Amino acid sequence: MNHSGKVDQDDIVRARNVLLASGRRTPREEVDAYRVLAQVSPAPYLPLLAGALQRLSYDSGSGKKHVARLALREEAVAAARSIDPAEPARGDVLYGALDACQTELYCLGRGAEGLAMRAEMLAIGRAQAELSGDPVVKGLRLWAAGLSEAGRYAEAADAMTDLVAAILPGGPDSGTLAWSLLDWTAALRHAGRSGEALAAFETLVSMEAAEAASDRGPMACHLYSLIGYAQMLDTYGRGGQAALVRQEALALLTELADTGERSSWSGYQASFWAVLLTFSGAESDRPAADGPRPPSGAAPMQWSPDAKRRYFDSRHALREEVDALSPRAAADPDQHLAELVRLHRVLTIRSAVHRENRTHLFAERVRSLFDEGVGLARRLSEHDPAEGTRTLARILIDRSTFHTAAREFKPALDDFRQALSYLGEAH
Repeated sequence: MNHSGKVDQDDIVRARNVLLASGRRTPREEVDAYRVLAQVSPAPYLPLLAGALQRLSYDSGSGKKHVARLALREEAVAAARSIDPAEPARGDVLYGALDACQTELYCLGRGAEGLAMRAEMLAIGRAQAELSGDPVVKGLRLWAAGLSEAGRYAEAADAMTDLVAAILPGGPDSGTLAWSLLDWTAALRHAGRSGEALAAFETLVSMEAAEAASDRGPMACHLYSLIGYAQMLDTYGRGGQAALVRQEALALLTELADTGERSSWSGYQASFWAVLLTFSGAESDRPAADGPRPPSGAAPMQWSPDAKRRYFDSRHALREEVDALSPRAAADPDQHLAELVRLHRVLTIRSAVHRENRTHLFAERVRSLFDEGVGLARRLSEHDPAEGTRTLARILIDRSTFHTAAREFKPALDDFRQALSYLGEAH
């Protein structure tokens, strides 16, 4: 085919022969054929071209990422946009092409362009929801995550409020409600809407309690939600209420230590723990001012590739900072020990989330970090009982939830009881 806008008849014949021939076609052969035929018959072939371009962007023939992945995905978007707006399938084809393209843009660190594509996806989702009458708008959660990564928390909170309002009537059976409630709570907190954030977290706790009581969900997830809720109550100066919530958590953890889970679960509760760990650790974390920051209420699979890479790659620099600060903290604890404890907690949380996201052996990979963190916090509590004791309690609770995620319920209970004793809440 030449590039003057005219299609050579021989090219058309060859393209049709490729598609009609028996045997397996390569993604490249399909793309070349559909490029020709889409110029002759746009209606049937533009959607096929968009799909073929996306497949080629995934498959270079060598099992590696295609060197022209972004260009191929941008071409897929252009093909999808060229489909007649009256064509019923246009929305789904364009949404899929945009989704693939925004993922690659985020991979390349071009988040602003990726977010613009997410906005276009959301517009498609809203139009489809209006036509179908479905209250759940496709693309809304992805849009909210992009807003959070960009630091646009007020808008993210509004988007998640709309999403939760749509899925809440369906209850936990919707499958995503718990995760959406976590996203919503985090966005509200970052937006400075403390009262709404606490109410959202209370909704999550109530749901997890009902799920655990009826054996429709793990007791461990109810426990994690109670512990996270108590930490948020403390953050907002509601210590008395936080202490009552921790007593509920103690009763639940005591039952787990005595009998274990009432039912066998697939293991997603460890992922739930990891999300709440990032949530509770947000107060210690100080993300870089430049670049995207992962939404603290979202699972890593929901983060953009760029945010995920920055978050997890930072572990190496954190390890170096911790190692460099350790001798200074030993020599001058007044100046450096509290900062060492904070940095070590950030390293521990990022490492735990990284490992849990990748392997069922995560517990053995990060156990020493939780133990080291408790040791450092004990030093701080001995050096500065006023501030260090509460820090020690918090880090013991971190390790308690780690033991729970590893299904080591008795050590988890021991740590939790110690933490309550340091908080003056033991009975």
